[in-house]
Amino acid sequence: MGLVRVALAGEGGQGVQSVAEIMAEAAYDEGLQAIYIPNFGLEQRGGVSIAFLQVSDRRIGAPKFNKADVVVALSQRAMIRTHTYSGPDTIFVYDSSFEVGEGDLPSQYKMALDMPAVEKSRELNTRVFNVIIMGAILELTNMIPVQAARSALERKLGYKFEKNPELREMNFKAIEIGQALVQNKLKGGEKVCASSM
Repeated sequence: MGLVRVALAGEGGQGVQSVAEIMAEAAYDEGLQAIYIPNFGLEQRGGVSIAFLQVSDRRIGAPKFNKADVVVALSQRAMIRTHTYSGPDTIFVYDSSFEVGEGDLPSQYKMALDMPAVEKSRELNTRVFNVIIMGAILELTNMIPVQAARSALERKLGYKFEKNPELREMNFKAIEIGQALVQNKLKGGEKVCASSM
């Protein structure tokens, strides 16, 4: 598997930290090395929040990284904040719910994927938006088995699932939706741009 580095960025309240933490725990449960570092803007709610996640089957050399294998930006401000983590080998993922103007995409990336995660979460439930994103990351990286992510999600939200069993199915469905969004983009090739750099 090697080392997988992910930078996940969004507005405070979009749940990027929860998702990164769940994936780190899932990796640990699988016997993998995992480092998760949260980074909050000035305001924890309303500022841009970035989660840095590394997963590897070998010892991870440094807690921080300069360039990510996958960058996920869930807002326009998050796109700008994550430019520095995108390099020529980076898959840059962003939500298609906001307008992308000149200069919004980083100057370097291997591939840019726009995904309608916000739109899909409205069809299911807006509370699982971040879990749809987790499904997309799992599909792009293969860094942990989906079942491990489901188990970690179960541990994190088990008490809520017990109160409302529909929530469990909704969250598991959200992972599948995120995976399908990536599969459809990569298969169809529409709006997938290769960087000119």
